[in-house]
Amino acid sequence: MLVINPDECINCGACEPECPVDAILPDSRPEADKWLDLNAQHALRWPGISRKGPAPQDAEAWRDKSGKFDLWFSGAPATRA
Repeated sequence: MLVINPDECINCGACEPECPVDAILPDSRPEADKWLDLNAQHALRWPGISRKGPAPQDAEAWRDKSGKFDLWFSGAPATRA
C-alpha cells in the first residue's frame, strides 16, 4: 500500500490513472474521507518513494481481492527483500 500526503497533493489527478488497481479517489468523493486521515497519518511516518521499483511477484493475485485493507493492513511500513 502507498499513501499520498494530502498536504503535498496539488489535486491535479495525475496519480489516479497511474494506479493499477484504481485505489486512488479524488478527495471530493464522500468515501475518500476515511482515506484522507489514513494518508495524512502514514505519509508522515512511512519513507517517501524516490524511484519506481518492481511490482511484488504476487501483485496480480491480489488485484481483485476484496477486504484487503480490513484483513491485512498494518501501520508498519513495507520492507523489500
